[in-house]
Amino acid sequence: MSVRLDHGEDTLDEVHEINVTPFIDVMLVLLIIFMVAAPLATVDIAVNLPASTAEPQPRPERPLYLSVKSDLTLALGETPVSRDLLGGTLDAAANGDKDTRIFLRADKAVPYGEMMEVMNLLRAAGYLKVALVGLEKTQ
Repeated sequence: MSVRLDHGEDTLDEVHEINVTPFIDVMLVLLIIFMVAAPLATVDIAVNLPASTAEPQPRPERPLYLSVKSDLTLALGETPVSRDLLGGTLDAAANGDKDTRIFLRADKAVPYGEMMEVMNLLRAAGYLKVALVGLEKTQ
């Protein structure tokens, strides 16, 4: 004697809804990764930097890079700047905050006198916090 309890229905009902929760989780993780990685992108001007053995310091949120290229031209970020307009351009980039640290990068071929001239231009513009940028030297 056998009893059938399912009443002969062997088909399952199809659900026509997409579960978007895993998709949203992945998108939020990717958004966070790009939000963290985007400000860390550096300037793309080719400068042959000297190496240093000093400990690397933490980077600020929006660093201002002033580059002295091998042909002795200046660039603030990726924008070329003439020496006589350097003060006004820095004021615009730093929103007038003279306590902003300026990261000075220079090619190895730039003479010491030219570096001092650029640092004097920064001092004349009122920017006294200057950090020199170099490559990390492996020992």
